[in-house]
Amino acid sequence: MFVTVTIRVQANRIPRLRPLTLRFFSSGMGRQQTLGKFFPMPAGTKHPPPQQSKLEEMWGTKRKRHTKSEPKDEPAEDMDELMPEEECSVAQPPPQPVDLKSDKLRKVKRRKIVTSDDEDASPAEEQNAPDSASKTSQPFSNKASSSKTVEKPSAKVGAAAKKSHFEQQYPRSPDEDEDKSEEEETTSSDEGANAAEEDVDEEELEEGASQNAEAALSRRKEVDIDGGWKAGDPVPYAALAKVFSLIEATTKRLEKTALLTAFLYLVIWRSAKKDTDSLLQAVYLCINRLSPDYVGIELGIGESLLIKAIGQSAGRSIAVVKAELKKDGDLGLVAMNSKNSQKTLFKPKPLTLPFVFKSLKEIALSSGQSSQTKKVSIITKLLAACQGSEAKYIVRSLEGKLRIGNAERTVLVALAHASVLVEQQRATKKLSQEKLTARLEESANIIKAVYSELPTYDLVIPALLEVGIDKLRENCKLTPGVPLKPMLAKPTKAIGEVLDRFENKRFTCEYKYDGERAQVHKLEDGTIAVFSRNSEDMSKKYPDLMEQLPECVKENTQSFVFDAEAVAIDKDTGKLMPFQELSRRKRKDVKVEDIQVRVCLFAFDLLYLNGEPLLQKPLTERKQLLREHFQQVAGEFDFAKSSDGETTDEIQAFLEESVKDGCEGLMIKMLEGEHSFYEPSRRTVNWLKLKKDYLAGVGDSLDLIVVGGYYGKGKRTNVYGAFLLACYDAESEEYQTICKIGTGFSDEALQAHYETLKPLEVTKVRSDVKVGGAKPDVWFEPKIVWEVLTADLSLSPIYTAAKGLADDRGISLRFPRFIRVRDDKSADDATGPEQIAEMYERQVLAQSKGGKKKSKGGDADDGFW
Repeated sequence: MFVTVTIRVQANRIPRLRPLTLRFFSSGMGRQQTLGKFFPMPAGTKHPPPQQSKLEEMWGTKRKRHTKSEPKDEPAEDMDELMPEEECSVAQPPPQPVDLKSDKLRKVKRRKIVTSDDEDASPAEEQNAPDSASKTSQPFSNKASSSKTVEKPSAKVGAAAKKSHFEQQYPRSPDEDEDKSEEEETTSSDEGANAAEEDVDEEELEEGASQNAEAALSRRKEVDIDGGWKAGDPVPYAALAKVFSLIEATTKRLEKTALLTAFLYLVIWRSAKKDTDSLLQAVYLCINRLSPDYVGIELGIGESLLIKAIGQSAGRSIAVVKAELKKDGDLGLVAMNSKNSQKTLFKPKPLTLPFVFKSLKEIALSSGQSSQTKKVSIITKLLAACQGSEAKYIVRSLEGKLRIGNAERTVLVALAHASVLVEQQRATKKLSQEKLTARLEESANIIKAVYSELPTYDLVIPALLEVGIDKLRENCKLTPGVPLKPMLAKPTKAIGEVLDRFENKRFTCEYKYDGERAQVHKLEDGTIAVFSRNSEDMSKKYPDLMEQLPECVKENTQSFVFDAEAVAIDKDTGKLMPFQELSRRKRKDVKVEDIQVRVCLFAFDLLYLNGEPLLQKPLTERKQLLREHFQQVAGEFDFAKSSDGETTDEIQAFLEESVKDGCEGLMIKMLEGEHSFYEPSRRTVNWLKLKKDYLAGVGDSLDLIVVGGYYGKGKRTNVYGAFLLACYDAESEEYQTICKIGTGFSDEALQAHYETLKPLEVTKVRSDVKVGGAKPDVWFEPKIVWEVLTADLSLSPIYTAAKGLADDRGISLRFPRFIRVRDDKSADDATGPEQIAEMYERQVLAQSKGGKKKSKGGDADDGFW
């Protein structure tokens, strides 16, 4: 059908109008420009959708919201269409004659600030999203079009999965995204109800597992090296480096998970029978560790040593390497560029995961007089064998930061999904799409729960490969000698909040001691160990505790794990002393006779007793068992002082008593029901902390990393006069600046900070520090953590902390004040942007005096998961 359109245009009203081209076509063809693109609509007229598949949708027919189709139980053949072939060849469904601009393929953006698992991009990244999306999707598109193996797509696969596939096959251009923006904002304002937003988020979460499975299977060829590697052979390091490059190129968490799932699938599928090392080494290298935390094998090689090794391996002088580092700010890039510009007579033998893992472990364990020379020698050999981008990730691994934005929880989800997909490929009976999605979600939950209880891949991965995901809980339980990540509390600003949270429920108030978290283990063989909140073995730091503990344990106690606080006490008066006194103790080579600061253990929870984990027992039962199996020893071991008062006056009086006794405040905990269970690695509202400082402040102190310094003036001339602080985003592996601090320091403290930070000065800011507008005089390696108190929080165009979470701007601290150095925390344990954003939103909510704005997730749990 042909349509003739006559348009009259008054030239002086539309200056410099670009040529107007109108194309009319049937629903099966390309994209049509609408007149509304060039001429404003009359006031009050609703804009038609700028993208359409049928003309009747433009005139008269109401657009229907696309909903997820109801999946049905399908026969085994459907799974064959989703699962790969035996030789791991990639089967891509051919493009169908579908209108790629229809509403069914377009994902409506519900809110400006991204909170779903789909997108982790910052506002600045969102502006460049179309370009980056095209780049990251292009390799997949090319490979799909050139694939020789073709399968007919199943008509029964869910609409959400089709959407995911076609969005990867046909990425939108930047112009189309611009055309969408105005309509999206209108849609967002029209459908801006909180309930609608939550529905969309729930749908995305439900579809996430299914989308990841399909995406992972379709991208196996993309993450594989040319020609792959034979079953039973060592995994090539080039395959891992390729995955790292692809992960680094995207900001989308689901895409990162899909890429990692595809890689781990190949590792499992091609591993020899009873080979658990290949997967174990792959997972460790993905999270840049060589062993469980409590073993204490760490990398973190110094910059000068790496510069020397890079120079030797590439035949370049140290001065040239330093000049390139100053220019690029990333030693990994310097190593890669140096290696790729070097001409070699013969091609080196390809690196494998076992060789790289063994070499890194050898470097980490090297000690003694000639250890530096030995480390340089091993690093030089590694770099000499590198090809492509391998050198970049070898050096970053040695530095201790991969900087690819690959969080450990993403690795765990990918591990769970990969194991299920391999299990399905080997099974005789395949699952339907609906059952597969449920299976994937269940497997991720099982892996997370098991790893929270037993955080060591050395035990979890062999059990996963041997008994499968279904029997993992039976074979991997809390075990003495393997410290679990502690349960943490959320801050609260008022006693009224406590009473609101625990309304009609039993709770208890305990002293919040000003000490160091200690998790005490006794194994079946009688060995006793003490671990910090970071899973660091502190047995050598506290030899006095090792001597005291046997006297505190009753005869009927064979093995145990209990949670406690190690607090410094005055050995003469028995009075509690502040944390600063505890930090004066030596950390290594401590002898009992040389100890000046005595320590008392205050136990508050029992997690394991005589072969039985107690995590799923109510707190009342755990506390009762604790008192039945342990006994008080004056000045050495005691139970945390508690009160079951339920009124405001009783809690206030107990709070004042705790402060008077030298404590920080109170811990309020649920006593009964499933909400009182111990939840490892989670910060939960079932535990609340109430400090004296909170009652007038923002609700909590923050643990921040020192990343920069400002030269002092006047009496501070010879030291740093102020400092630039940052929070740490574990998801993106980056440090986000939050404030400049210059108060709360004595002259002695400033001198001590200068002596500590001076060796950490670097010539150029690291690439993983998101600076914003801050301009310190010097930059530091992000290693030192300080506890800081603030009057309140405010939005700032200068700093980058939590940017995009609460507002387009970052969040800053007003009137920050230094409290103390946190020797017990590493930079990775610093306060995260999510917690800062939540603190800001709670502050805004309090200032609005109970207005309509509600902080999303204000009462939600957070932490590792």
